[in-house]
Amino acid sequence: MKKNLPLISVIIPVYNRENFIKESVLSVLNQTYKNFELIVYDDGSTDNTEKVMNKIIKYYPVYNIRYIKSLKNLGPSFARNRGVELSKGEFIAFLDSDDLWLKNKLKVQIEKMIENNWDICQTDEVWIRNGKRVNPHKKHKKVSGYIFEKALKLCIVSPSAVMMKKKLFLEFGGFDESLPACEDYDLWLRISSKIPVYLIEKKLVIKRGGHEDQLSKTIPYLDRFRIYSIVKILKTNNLSDEQKKLAISELIYKSNIYSRGLKKRGLINEAEKIEQLCLSCTSKINY
Repeated sequence: MKKNLPLISVIIPVYNRENFIKESVLSVLNQTYKNFELIVYDDGSTDNTEKVMNKIIKYYPVYNIRYIKSLKNLGPSFARNRGVELSKGEFIAFLDSDDLWLKNKLKVQIEKMIENNWDICQTDEVWIRNGKRVNPHKKHKKVSGYIFEKALKLCIVSPSAVMMKKKLFLEFGGFDESLPACEDYDLWLRISSKIPVYLIEKKLVIKRGGHEDQLSKTIPYLDRFRIYSIVKILKTNNLSDEQKKLAISELIYKSNIYSRGLKKRGLINEAEKIEQLCLSCTSKINY
């Protein structure tokens, strides 16, 4: 791949990550594949993220880096979607502001994408929690191809590991900006219901977690957003009969568990709303 190297737009959404953003950006700048643009979309940070980014841009003037700061904090979906809107590449790759890439990540992915004419793929990853490497549970093991059934159960596609054609992202409408969390689960569900999502079985991403400002720690009851995503995709009536059965089964399972948990916490009204949502959705689905 020496001629006509396609431009890859790398998009990093960031919010109050002054302690992480430099390492994440440098992991992009150190890529062996050099035909990329880097768009860092700051979702209204109130810490020193802007100062860190301005120093990086000044110190690395040869790189194509754009830093855009929003006046308001509107969430990761908004930040990623605006980043894609500003992008110029045929391919896009996301990197969360606390994650890292190994230096050959882009090269390995773009070569596979072009060689096989894939629309979307992801790599495997290393998990770091509170500074220590951990082994993911068996249920988190990534699969390749038509992953819709497994994608219903949990989010098995990592934004930091994904590369896709920009036109695919736009075709599926991007991330749902009404969701404060689980927006990635929602998008991968929509995409995997229609096309295969391929896996490159190489650990090319370092996924760092455990810090207190992670969305999974700051937003309670995350499963409600997964439930809403399943309801939403069922209402589109774009699923095959088999996919409808799988989605309804998972909706009932998640709703029952979530409802029981709410009742234990004394949130009876919220539990009844979820039960009614599940009932109204499943009763209207014909297959």
